[in-house]
Amino acid sequence: MSKTFKPGQEAPRSGQYEIIGPRGGHTGSERTVTRGEPMPPTPKSGMSYKLVDPTKHK
Repeated sequence: MSKTFKPGQEAPRSGQYEIIGPRGGHTGSERTVTRGEPMPPTPKSGMSYKLVDPTKHK
């Protein structure tokens, strides 16, 4: 399983992060987060984030 991140944790890379449900299921919701910024709050307790589309820099 890929590494997940909790709300408030610093984002290791810029990109699209999918919100993962409390039991590990996909929610279909994504948030754009910039590297070094804290992950935003999730809609419900126990949810986390997983990087699904990193930003491509030249």
